[in-house]
Amino acid sequence: MTRHDEIRRSYKELGEFGNLYDGIITRSTLLGKLMDGLIWGLDKELAAKWIDDALAPIPEGFSGSLLEVPVGTGVLTMPLYASLPEARVTCLDCSPDMMENAKKRASRMGINNVSFVQGDVGALPFADESFDLVLSLNGFHAFPDKEAAFRETFRVLKPGGTFCGCFYIAGEFACTDWFVRHMYVPKGFFTPPFETKESLEERLRSLYTEVHVHTVRAEGIFRCVK
Repeated sequence: MTRHDEIRRSYKELGEFGNLYDGIITRSTLLGKLMDGLIWGLDKELAAKWIDDALAPIPEGFSGSLLEVPVGTGVLTMPLYASLPEARVTCLDCSPDMMENAKKRASRMGINNVSFVQGDVGALPFADESFDLVLSLNGFHAFPDKEAAFRETFRVLKPGGTFCGCFYIAGEFACTDWFVRHMYVPKGFFTPPFETKESLEERLRSLYTEVHVHTVRAEGIFRCVK
C-alpha cells in the first residue's frame, strides 16, 4: 500500500467519525459525495487527484520545518503528518474552534511533532525565512486580505523552500462559479476577488523562481520554489 493509499484510508475513517465539514471535505459521507459531484464536478477519481496533487510536493521522509495555514480541522493533513515523524510542523488557524478539532485529532492519532498557533495569515507571528515548506489547502479563497496572505507566506519561507497547496480558481468550471457567487460568498465562506488560473500564475511568477499551476475542475493546484 502506497503512502497515498494509506492517507486516503485515514481520510475515510476520520471523515466518518468527524463533523459535517470533515465528511464533506473527505467525501466520506453521502452529502460530501453529492456536493463534490453537484458543486465541484468531482467523481471519486478526481476528488482523490486534487488532494494527491496538492500534497505531492511534500516528499516522503520530509524532516524539515513545515507551516500549514490554515489547518482547519486537520482532517486532510494529520494523516500526512503521522507519516512524517521527523518533520517539525506548525499549524496555524484564525479559528479556535477549527484548531481545537485539529488538536484533538492529532492527540487521538498520537502525533507529537505538530504545534498549534492561533493567528492571522495576513500577519504571521514568525520570523523571516522560518520554514522549509509552506502548505495552504483551500484557504486563499476565504482569506479577506489575499495580498497580505501571499506576501506573508512568501516572507516566512526560506530561500529554496516550497510553497504548495490548492484553492478555488474562477473560470474553470461554470457550476462551481455559480455556487460560489450565489451561496458561498453570501454566506461568508468565500471572499472575493478570486484568482483565475492565468492571474494566479502571473502573481506567483512575480514572487517565486519556479512555478507550476494546474487545475482539477475548479481546484487550482500550485507548487512554487522561492
